[in-house]
Amino acid sequence: MSADIVLHSLAALAYLLLSLSIWRPIVQQNTIRQTGSVRSVCLLATLVLQGIAVHWAIVHAEHIRLNWSQGLSITIWLGMIVFWIESRLNKIDGLLLLLLPIASFICLLAALFPSSPDSLVIPSQTHLFKIHLLISLFAYSLIAIAAIQAFLMTALDQYLHKPVNFQENPSLTTRILEAQPPLMQQERILFKLIWIGFGALSLSIVTGIMVSLNKSGQFLPMDHKTIFTLLAWLVFSILLIGRSLWGWRGRLALRWTLTGFALLMLAYTGTRFIFDVIMHKSV
Repeated sequence: MSADIVLHSLAALAYLLLSLSIWRPIVQQNTIRQTGSVRSVCLLATLVLQGIAVHWAIVHAEHIRLNWSQGLSITIWLGMIVFWIESRLNKIDGLLLLLLPIASFICLLAALFPSSPDSLVIPSQTHLFKIHLLISLFAYSLIAIAAIQAFLMTALDQYLHKPVNFQENPSLTTRILEAQPPLMQQERILFKLIWIGFGALSLSIVTGIMVSLNKSGQFLPMDHKTIFTLLAWLVFSILLIGRSLWGWRGRLALRWTLTGFALLMLAYTGTRFIFDVIMHKSV
């Protein structure tokens, strides 16, 4: 068993234990406890553990090897780092109710579906491509976390628009939604993530053009990745213009966010899953 499988398994277990620590008061109908120094340090240690697992899985002596599960692992890892930094500034612990189980599940997938001969191989000599890949993954990670938050905000928005129903023993879903940060605070964080993610996505397209010109002389290859990435960039451009000029917010902004993320998922992780798992071939 390779080191990255062991480390991803340990990271999955660590995320699961952290999940139990934050879900326990919700299940027991208590108020969620804010992240103290112990939980924060434990989360940081888990991020370091997952980072080492990602490095062992992907970086090799003469090449970088990447498959769909490792792509997901990098995505949630970078996203959780952003969350950890943001949590130092704002009380957003309610978001961990979703993020921690998702991180645990993705680490488990990375352990169960390690690299194979069909995984994408990138020669380590192509430094420009590595820079492009890193920027692309960072953009994808930020937008993925924004999409998770948008799902949660959609559920919270629907909950807040329902008639008030006072209950002695509220349902688990109700307790989860009531543990979330205020909707306005979440919206500010959401657009911060989208702005930074959009900037990284724009830089990814620029570096992608440089890689394509350097490799084949083409401005951009018109493959599925390029088309879906450009469509996602267009969606987020319209969203941010609408936000700046007309104050787009609420359900309209959430729909545009989820649409843009869906297009990015088709461009990256979705297609790698289809080729690596379903068709058993490398792109």
